[in-house]
Amino acid sequence: MKAQLLQMSTPDGPFTILAQDGAVLSSGWTDKPGDLTGQIHPSLRPATMELVTGLAGISDAVEAFYAGDPAPAMHVPVLQKSGPFRAHAWDVLRLVEPGAPVTYTEYAALAGNAKAVRAAASACAFNAAALFVPCHRVIRTDGSLGGFRWGLPIKKSLLAREAL
Repeated sequence: MKAQLLQMSTPDGPFTILAQDGAVLSSGWTDKPGDLTGQIHPSLRPATMELVTGLAGISDAVEAFYAGDPAPAMHVPVLQKSGPFRAHAWDVLRLVEPGAPVTYTEYAALAGNAKAVRAAASACAFNAAALFVPCHRVIRTDGSLGGFRWGLPIKKSLLAREAL
């Protein structure tokens, strides 16, 4: 399989996207494509990458997010693979409203199992499509940020941007 590789500049630093057939496989705040491939399910991992200058709809959604409109990113197709709970939990993340972060406990309940807090946190940790599946919208019960693969300064920036 061949993936398209797009690198963009954002106020939070370089943002790289790996996509296939118009769907995001992996994305994050890095300029190193290798930082993205480990999160892709082995059956979806591309053998090669082709550097492109734009990805219809995908790059527009990133630009819209940074211009103050996070909605388009939630409509970008994403291709991730895992077990039933995690796959459902990723879909649920896309329903969390910008500017209204939820706790890991609330996220587990939204995903259908209030007792599955660790599984919900794991869904965030294994989410390959950062920004498009907004795991940054999940915080700890005490209001602290919790973790974020791309660093807490970026998570804080994304939440602040969405709070406007």
